[in-house]
Amino acid sequence: MALGWRHGLGLFFHKIRFEVLVWDPVAGHQHLLAVPPDFEFQGAKGDISGAVLRAAGDADHFRVVMVGSNGKQPRTVLACVYSSEAGAWGDFISAPLPPEGLFIFRSQPAVLAGGCLHWSLTMAGSRSILKFDLNRKSLDLRLLPGDYYTPLSPVKFAVMRAEGGGMGFLFLFGFTAELWSLNPNRDGVMIWEPGRSIELDKLLRLNPEKDTPHVIGYAEENNVVFFWTVVGVFMVHLDSWWFKKLSKTSLDSWYHPFEIAYTPGMVVDMMELKL
Repeated sequence: MALGWRHGLGLFFHKIRFEVLVWDPVAGHQHLLAVPPDFEFQGAKGDISGAVLRAAGDADHFRVVMVGSNGKQPRTVLACVYSSEAGAWGDFISAPLPPEGLFIFRSQPAVLAGGCLHWSLTMAGSRSILKFDLNRKSLDLRLLPGDYYTPLSPVKFAVMRAEGGGMGFLFLFGFTAELWSLNPNRDGVMIWEPGRSIELDKLLRLNPEKDTPHVIGYAEENNVVFFWTVVGVFMVHLDSWWFKKLSKTSLDSWYHPFEIAYTPGMVVDMMELKL
C-alpha cells in the first residue's frame, strides 16, 4: 500500500509483514523497516499511515513518521519517527482521542506544510486533520469547519498548502474549487477562512452534465492539484490556475506525483513511474 512520495522517496506499507519500504528509484536504494509493534492495524479500517522525508541537500539520510492507534482503552493516537542516521525508531508520541476513539485515514497521503505533516481522516462522524509537528514532536487533532463538511455531504476535500506555506484545504463542491486556510481573528485565535475559488467547468471547459471532477492527487512542492474527469486528468497550478490536460483514463483513484530536487549539472535519466 503506497503511503506517499516526498523528496524523491516513496513509502510503502506491507500489511501482512507489518513493515514499511522506503524506495529511492533514482539511486536504486531500498530500505525495509519493521513497524513498531505498539501500532494496531485492522486491515481495511485504514487505522495506520505514514510519511517519508529528508532534509534539503541531504541525499544520504531520511526520516519516516508512522501514525496510528494503539488499539487500547482509552484509545490514543500514536506517532513514531525513524531516523536512518540513528538507525532506530524514536520514542512514541501520543495524544488522546475523543470518547468514540475510532478514526479512518483517507487514501490521501500526508502534506508537509509549515514544518508539520498533515493527514486528513474521518473520526467520530466528522472530518478532521491530524497534525504532527516535526520540531516539537507533538500531535494535534483539528476538526474541519462546520457540519456542512461532514462525510455524508457531496463536498470533496483534500489537504493542501495554503498561501504563505501553511496548511490549508481545497473544498470541491460540484464544479467549484475553493481554497481555505487558517488565519488569526481579532483575538488571535486561529479560525478557518475561505480564500480564492474557481469554477472548474469554465476553467477546464467541462460539460456540467457529465464531467464532474474528483481530486485525485497533489504535488506539494509545486502546489499542483490533479483532477479526474470523464474526459481525462487535468493538472491545475493553485497559484496561477494554469492547467494542462495529461491523459484520458477510466481510473479514478489517488495519484502519487513524483517530485525530486537535483543539483545543477548533475545528469539524471528521466523515468516514468507506474504504480
